[in-house]
Amino acid sequence: MAKEKQLVIQEADITNNCPECFNQELKITFYQKHTFNALYHRTTGVVTHEIKCKKCNSVIYPVNWTQDIERVFDYYNKLVKPDRPAVRFTMLFFIILVLMLCLVAAGVYFYLEG
Repeated sequence: MAKEKQLVIQEADITNNCPECFNQELKITFYQKHTFNALYHRTTGVVTHEIKCKKCNSVIYPVNWTQDIERVFDYYNKLVKPDRPAVRFTMLFFIILVLMLCLVAAGVYFYLEG
């Protein structure tokens, strides 16, 4: 079964007012989705974000954003450099691949030898 993780690619403290408690300690975090399997590790292009208040620990959803928060979000969204989407195979994949090639080669050899 594949495991999915949201790995942090960038965090920033912003000084906008929280819509819930009106504190000026917000944190914006950008995540990138990674999938881990026994045969491969995949980095996807899916980037998500979360804005959270440090004082009241509430998540600020886009519905509650003020214009200032939107401007700051747009700025940091342009700065985010996610990893390229890629697939990296594990050692187990290569071992299985070599064993399959050896089995096919042995089958062809015994078929040709009669």
